[in-house]
Amino acid sequence: MNLLINRTTPALALLGLGLAGCQPDIDAPTASTGSANFSSYVAVGNSLTSGYSDGGLYNEAQSASYPALLAQQFAKTGKGPANFVQPSFSAAKKDGSGYIKLLLVNGALTPVQPTPPPSTTNPNGNSYLGEAVAFTGNKLAGSGQDELEAYSGNQPDNLGVPGISVLSADKTASSTGVAAIDAATRGAAAAYGIINPFYQRLLPAADRGTKDYVTYIGQKSATFFTCWMGNNDVLTYATNGAVVDAANPFSGLTDTTSFGKGYRNIVATISKNGTVGGVCANIPNVTGIPYFNTVTVAAVAAAFKAQNAASPGVFISVAGTTPVRLATSADLLTLTAQAYIAATGAGSTPTNPLPSKYVLDAAEVTTVINRTNQLNAIIAKTARQNKVALADMNTFFNTISQSGFVTSTVNNSATFASGNLFSLDGVHPTPRGYAVVANEFIRVINDFYRASVPTVNPNNYRGAVFPQ
Repeated sequence: MNLLINRTTPALALLGLGLAGCQPDIDAPTASTGSANFSSYVAVGNSLTSGYSDGGLYNEAQSASYPALLAQQFAKTGKGPANFVQPSFSAAKKDGSGYIKLLLVNGALTPVQPTPPPSTTNPNGNSYLGEAVAFTGNKLAGSGQDELEAYSGNQPDNLGVPGISVLSADKTASSTGVAAIDAATRGAAAAYGIINPFYQRLLPAADRGTKDYVTYIGQKSATFFTCWMGNNDVLTYATNGAVVDAANPFSGLTDTTSFGKGYRNIVATISKNGTVGGVCANIPNVTGIPYFNTVTVAAVAAAFKAQNAASPGVFISVAGTTPVRLATSADLLTLTAQAYIAATGAGSTPTNPLPSKYVLDAAEVTTVINRTNQLNAIIAKTARQNKVALADMNTFFNTISQSGFVTSTVNNSATFASGNLFSLDGVHPTPRGYAVVANEFIRVINDFYRASVPTVNPNNYRGAVFPQ
C-alpha cells in the first residue's frame, strides 16, 4: 500500500522519431546485483507481503505479490534465487479464503463478500460466490476463526501472514509495564498459530500454538530480505473506527516501547544481527486509503437530504463528552459504513446514529497519524542500526493518494475500484498496485546497493475486475 512515474517516455519517443535514422542504438543498462546478494531472498511481513487482495488470500493474487515480482526481477540479474517458494493453495482450492467480487446488484455495481451457503442461520449466504475456497470446516481453537487448508510444501520464502502485527509476532514484545496485559499479550503471540488461520496453515501441527512468528522466520537463512511490518499495529485499530475489541489483545494501537522491542527482534532475526542485506519498509498513512475516502460525510448527508429535506446531516456516535453529534468533513467514514447505513438507516437521526466503529473521527485521525509517525521513526532507526535500506512507503503512498500515479501513459489513482491500484477491500493493492510497490522496492534497492535490477511493467498486471 514505487512511484516510477514515467513522465518522460512520450517526449523521448517523439524525439526518437526524428533521430531514428542517424543515431546508434542505446543499450539498456546491464542488470546487476551491485553489493546485494539475491541468491536466497526471503520476504517478512503481513497481508501486504503475502499478496492479499480483494479481502482475501488466493493464488492469482499471491502470484502477483511484490515479493514474487521482486524474485522474478532479481533472477534477471543472473544471480537471483533459483526458486522462490510461495505458500499457494492447492489447485482444487485455488481461491483460498475467498475474495470480494464486484457484481451488479439491483442495477448497481456492488462489492459482494463471499459467504457460506444459505442455511437457517445464514439465509442470505451466497455459497462463496462459486469460488474454490480452502476452508476445512473446522474452527481454530484459539479464536474460533475458520481453519484453512494446511500448506504442505517446503517452508516458503514469502513469509507474509495476513493480520499479523509486530505485537502479535513476538512473544517477548509486550512491554506496557502492566503485568496482566503483558502476560496476556505475550501468551497470545506465542499461541498465534491457533489464533490466525493464515499463520496456522504455514506451521507443522507440532508448532501450532507454541511457535511465535519471530522464531518461525529465524528458521530461514536469507542472503537478502524485505521486511514490511507494523501496518497492523495501527491499521486494525483504525479500520474498526478506533474501537478496541476486548477479546483481541492486538486490536489497539501498539505502544511505542512494545513496538520497538518487537520490531528490533524481527529485523535482527531475519538480518542475522545486521549481517544480511535487505530493505525495511515503513507504515503508510492509513487514513489516505480508499477504505476511509470512498463513503464520505458529504455524500451520505446529501442522500439523507434527498430523502428528507429537513435532514441536518449525518449523526455519529463518538467517544468523549458529546457521544452523539453531527459529522464534519474531518470525520472519516469506513467503507463498510455504506452497507450498514443502507440496511439500518443509521446516521439519519440522533436516536439512530452511525456507530463509532464505522467512524474515525477527527481526534482519532490525529491519534492514528501521530502513532504512525512514532512507529516509523523506530523503523527508520532500526534500518540504520542494521545497515539496511529504508523504503519510505509513507511518503510514497501519500503521493499516490494526493496525485495519482502514471504507468506508461496510463493514469492510476487511489479512487476505489476504478483507480486500478487498490483492490475491492479498499486497503490492499490490486496486482497492478503490487507491481507499482515492487518497483518502488527496486528503486530503493538499486540506489542503496548500487544494483541495476530491472523494473516490471505495471500495465501488464490487472486492476480491479469489473463484471463483463
